[in-house]
Amino acid sequence: MIQPTAFFKDNLQLLPPIEGLAGIELLDGSQTVVAHIDNIPGKQGSLAVYQYLAQTFDALTAEAASHGIAVFAEHTEDARNRPGAHPNIDLLLGIIDGGAPLTIQLIMN
Repeated sequence: MIQPTAFFKDNLQLLPPIEGLAGIELLDGSQTVVAHIDNIPGKQGSLAVYQYLAQTFDALTAEAASHGIAVFAEHTEDARNRPGAHPNIDLLLGIIDGGAPLTIQLIMN
């Protein structure tokens, strides 16, 4: 498990590469897809974080979500101040606030 720094850019350098990853799906307890992140510009940082969380934790629990928001670093405070501006961080904050755990499914190319 990485020790997140105060800066997202630096944290990204600590994460595994996302080569070969087409995207991820987040599944609820009934295996329904509740969110999807594609491997496209503007989403690749979030994709790297979620891939890392999938590889590090068994499920996207409150513990995993707390670690994830630490990895998002300075973007977490912006997400708290502007709900909806960072939906992938909002999802983690929702789990921390009592939302149900999710499963992260990696979609390979």
